[in-house]
Amino acid sequence: MSSLTANVLYKKKKTYTWLYFLLPSIAIMLVFFIYPILLTIFYSFTNLALTGEAAKQLKFIGFDNYVRMFEDPTVRVSIWNTLIFLIGSAVIGQQVLGFLIALLMKHKKKMFRRIIGTIVLAGWVTPEIVCALCLYSFFGDEGTLNSIITFFGIPAVTWLYTVPMVTIILANIWHGTAFSMLVFQAALDDVPNEIEEAAVVDGATTLQILTRITLPYIKDTITTNMMLVTLQTLGVFGLIYAMTGGGPGTSTTTLPIFMYNQAFVNYQLGYGTAISLLLLFIGVVLSLFYIRSMKE
Repeated sequence: MSSLTANVLYKKKKTYTWLYFLLPSIAIMLVFFIYPILLTIFYSFTNLALTGEAAKQLKFIGFDNYVRMFEDPTVRVSIWNTLIFLIGSAVIGQQVLGFLIALLMKHKKKMFRRIIGTIVLAGWVTPEIVCALCLYSFFGDEGTLNSIITFFGIPAVTWLYTVPMVTIILANIWHGTAFSMLVFQAALDDVPNEIEEAAVVDGATTLQILTRITLPYIKDTITTNMMLVTLQTLGVFGLIYAMTGGGPGTSTTTLPIFMYNQAFVNYQLGYGTAISLLLLFIGVVLSLFYIRSMKE
């Protein structure tokens, strides 16, 4: 074998060496991510069920589940509830509140930042089901909130029945704001102090510094955090199920709750997987929108 041939084979082997190191990760992705998605897509076109005749024999029924889904008025209600819950708790709540807390903590003393950070992080590190039970006790008929308002002579309110969507939005804000706070805190610490000091010398107000320097400087972080909290909020299930169960009626029935009811309460797994793909489609569309916004 000539030295030229040996050199070519060596370079070719070296070119594909990186693939050997990625094989374990690729195998994990195929088994635990790609395969379940493909299986879910397949089941969405079947009559898969846990009881009845459909449980005895799996049949391919085409787009029947999707036709049924878009004709079901509860699906439209669930989509609307999901969007309200998403905008209220993620877009407005966690994003804005997390940024404000991070902004207020900027340039503060370490002790102050530790105390406030610990208080906010308490909601994030609390398991979702524990967080739901805490907020259920707070908004319950004989809960903490009613005890406070009745002390001042205000009649008690059945919060979980009167304004159930507001209660689960506030619960999710309390549970997830800490993540946005940490992201924005790191981003704000990277904003050069020299630029802000120069703006102050030039006579810029605090609002002008915020809108013309700080926000443009961390716009990529804002978009990235928005995408992360959006995807996280779309999949919230335990918090809503433990507090309201999707009720009263369908007032807090989001797509994850409706999917669970169809798949594991009504035992219609095929229909439930079709709803899960609708939820996946919404997440993909929103992710592509955020990625496009980052490029622009």
